[in-house]
Amino acid sequence: MTLDPRLARRTHEDRPTGTSKESADAAYRTDLERIAISPYFSRLSAVTQVLSQSDSTQMVHNRMTHSMKVASVAWTIAADLGTREEFAPTIAALGGCDPLVAQAGGWAHDIGHPPFGHSGEHALDRLAKDHFGLSEGFEGNAQTFRTLVELDVCDAATTGLNLTAAVRASVLKYPWSRRVVHPTSDFPLGARPASDGYGPAKMSAYVLNLPELQLVRESYPAIGQWRQTLECSVMDLADDITYALHDLDDFYRVGVLSYAEVEREFRGWLDARGADGGPGAALEALRLKMHRSDPWIADDDRFEQAVRSVRDDLVEGVLTVPFDGSLAAQRNLSSFVSTWLAHLQASVVVTDDPPARSGYIRLAPQAWHEIAILKFVHRQFVLRRPELGIYRSGQEFVLGTIVEALDLWLQRRDDGPRVPARLLDLIELASLGYRRTLADQPELLEGQTSRADLERMSRGRGVCDYVASLTDAQAQTMARTITGHPVLNWGSI
Repeated sequence: MTLDPRLARRTHEDRPTGTSKESADAAYRTDLERIAISPYFSRLSAVTQVLSQSDSTQMVHNRMTHSMKVASVAWTIAADLGTREEFAPTIAALGGCDPLVAQAGGWAHDIGHPPFGHSGEHALDRLAKDHFGLSEGFEGNAQTFRTLVELDVCDAATTGLNLTAAVRASVLKYPWSRRVVHPTSDFPLGARPASDGYGPAKMSAYVLNLPELQLVRESYPAIGQWRQTLECSVMDLADDITYALHDLDDFYRVGVLSYAEVEREFRGWLDARGADGGPGAALEALRLKMHRSDPWIADDDRFEQAVRSVRDDLVEGVLTVPFDGSLAAQRNLSSFVSTWLAHLQASVVVTDDPPARSGYIRLAPQAWHEIAILKFVHRQFVLRRPELGIYRSGQEFVLGTIVEALDLWLQRRDDGPRVPARLLDLIELASLGYRRTLADQPELLEGQTSRADLERMSRGRGVCDYVASLTDAQAQTMARTITGHPVLNWGSI
C-alpha cells in the first residue's frame, strides 16, 4: 500500500503504514503526544506572552496557555471546514485540512520562542547579527522549525521529534529562508525586506534547515511556492484570533486598558477621522496603511463598520466597567470573548486562487477588518506604553549579558570542561549543519566558508539555540550568576 506523503517521517523505522483515516489519525496523535511531552513545550508555561504572570495580580496568559488556545481554535476551524460542502473540492485538491494537524501546529507554533516573548526575539536577532555576524539573525518561526526537526529529541530519531511531514509543514507560516528572493512587485505576507535591508522580515527556516523545509514542501505538490499548507493557514488564523481576543482579555484584567483613552480615539475617528492629528488620528493612519498594504481587501465601509462593532462590544460593552474580579465581571468578559470567537471562527472561507498576501484559507472581508481593529487596540494602547518599553529594555539587557558572557566563556580554552554540556552539544549540531551546507550548497553561506567563519557561526548559532531554550526565570538567574552574583539555583543552567 502506498504511503501518504503527508504521513512521512524522517526515520523510516518510525513511519506508519497504509493510507487509511485510522492510520493518519494514529500518526497525528503520536505527533501531538511528542509535542506535549517535549521539554521545549513544557518550558512555554514559564515564558512571557506579553505580560509576565509574576508582575500581575491577575492570571494572564503565558506562551503555553496561548498555544493551547491557538490549538483549540485551530481544531474548531478545521473541523468546521470539514463539514462545509462548498469548500470540499478545493480542500481535497490542495492536500486536505486535518483538524489534528491544525491542532498540532497550534501546540507547536511558538515552541522556538525565546525568554520574554517578542522582546527576547528582537534582542537575540540583534545579538546574532551584531555579535556573531550571523546575517540570518534569529527568528522565532525559524527557531520553532529548527527545534522540531533538529534540536529536540525523541526515542524514534537521533535528532528532532520525527514528526509527520504534515505537522512539520503546519508551522511553516513563512515557507522560505532569508536567502530567498521574492518577486518585488507582489510580496507574500511577511516577505518584505527587513529593516536592515537583508532578506525578508519573516522566515520559517535558517539555511541549516532549508533542505528539511524543501523536503517537507514536496509532500504538498498542489500548494503554491510561497504558500502555507491549509492546516498552517488555519493555525495562522487561529493565532491571529487568539492574539486579538485573549491578549485583550489579559490587558483588561490587569487594568491596562483605559476606557476613556480608547473611547476618545474611537469617537474621534467616527466624528472627525482624527482631523489635525487629534483623537482618531491613529485609527486613520491604520486605515491608510491597510489601503497601501492590502488594496485587494481594504474597504472604507467595512473599516467603519468594524470600528463601530469593536466600539460597541469592547469599548462600550466591556471597558466601561473596570475589572474587579467579581463573578459578574468574569461573566461579562467571557461573554464578549466567546461571542467574538464564535463569530470569527464562522467567518473563515477557502479560495483556490488567493492574493499574494493571503492564504488559501482566510477570514471573510468584514472579519478581516475587525481583526485589524482589535489588534490595533492591543498595539496602540498596550504595546506603546512607556512602562512596557522600559520593561522590555531590561529584558533585552538580560539576554545581551548572557550571550556576551557565554561567548567569552567559550573562547577561554582553559575552562572548556565547565561549559554546560548541552551548550557544547548545540554548538556541535550547528557545526555539523554548517559543514553539511558547505559541502552541499556552499552558495548559501555567501562567502563565509573559512574555518574561522564556520567556527564563529557555529558558536553563534549554538549560543542562540541555548539561550532560546531558557525560561524567563532561568534567563534572569543566569544573568545574575554570570555577572558574579550568588547562585540562586544550582539547576538553573
